[in-house]
This record gives sequence, structure tokens and C-alpha cells, in this order.
Amino acid sequence: MNIGLAVLELIVVFSLVVLSDKLFKKEGLFAWASIALIIANLIVGKTIDFFGFTGSLGNIAFASIFLAADIISEKYGKKEAKRAIYLSVFSCASFVAITQISLLFIPSANDTLQEPMKQLLSINIRTSIASIVMFFVSNIVNIHLYNFLKKKFPKQLWLRNNVATILCNCLENYLFVGLAFAFIFPVMTILSIATFKTVLEIIISVCSTPFLYAATKKFKKSKDDKIEEVAKEKK
Repeated sequence: MNIGLAVLELIVVFSLVVLSDKLFKKEGLFAWASIALIIANLIVGKTIDFFGFTGSLGNIAFASIFLAADIISEKYGKKEAKRAIYLSVFSCASFVAITQISLLFIPSANDTLQEPMKQLLSINIRTSIASIVMFFVSNIVNIHLYNFLKKKFPKQLWLRNNVATILCNCLENYLFVGLAFAFIFPVMTILSIATFKTVLEIIISVCSTPFLYAATKKFKKSKDDKIEEVAKEKK
């Protein structure tokens, strides 16, 4: 059941990333990066059994941000991809700030949602900071690495997508789990959690490649677009 739902979620989420670009161009991808980060942080608290391991939701939503950033890098340039990550971090931080303030309000005697909201929206400061910091670092590194590989291997779209995303997912998973759970879980448990998450996200990354091709299919920059992109990269 969970495997079938995971496949369905992957197809739906990655298709929505491509649709965001087709309908709204880079602005749609900017919006998607912000939405996906908020969604991922909301659902990451739900644990599921997967291939005999216990994991959490949110991996596909997080991976979709890498896909969105790669599409932006490919079509609109490195500077725009970095702006998308800045915006998503700002949006997530704003969401956290507003929801945490909302939980401080004293509910009325007839209120029935305070406790469910606390369960859903309450945060662990340490894991939240680790999550946001590693999300930011890994995505910025991904953008720089993707664009470096784009210059070295301009025709191998699949190569730069998978190498950049997989390496940065490894960076994010191991450092995040280490920062979030150091001195809480044994070292071997931390490595086990990080390794399982990394294997899952490698599979997800490979599955994202056809969607990147779909988003960039028949995409050709005009001469003016190329000149503008070169100027932006030099800034």
C-alpha cells in the first residue's frame, strides 16, 4: 500500500513542478519551492513503514525543490535559482513564526482545534534549525554544482541533474541527522537513519530526471536571453 502511494505521490508532485513552470514560468517554480518546503515540514512528522524500515514523509516534497531549482538553473540561470531558495526559506520561516504565535493565544472554552494544532504545528527548535540550515546549504551547493557541471557537460542533462542532486542529498541527510540527533541517539542509529534517507532520495532523484527533461524539452534561449544570462552570471 505505502509503496503504491509513494509512486503516486512522486508522479503527482513532480508533475506539479513541471506544470508550475509550464503555466507560470519561473514565478510558478518560485511559488512551488516555498509551498513544497512548508508542506514537507508539516508532513515530515508522520512516520511510515517502508521496505521494512521506519521512515518519515516529506522526502518527495523536499526532492521536488531540487527539481524546481534545477529547472530554474537550466532555463532562467543560477541567480534566479538562488532567489527561489532564498524565497522558500523566508516563506517557511514566516510560516513558522506566525503559526507559533497563533498557538500562544488562549483558546475559547468551545474551541476544539487547539490540541490538534499543537500536535501538528509545535516544533522542536533544534531539529527545525538544523532542517532549515541544511536545506539552505544543500540547495545552494546544488545550484553551484549543477551550473558547474552544466559548463563542463552541456549536453548531459541527466548527468548534472543526478550528480548534483545525489551528492547534495547525501550532504543534507548526514549533516541534518547528525545535527538534529547528536547526543540523543547512538552513532550507529544516526548513520542508519541518514543512510536509509539517502538511499530513498537517490531513488527519488533518479526518478526526477524524466520530469526535468519534460520541463526543458524544446527549450531554446534566444540570442538576447543568452546575452542577458551571461551578464547575470558575471554579477
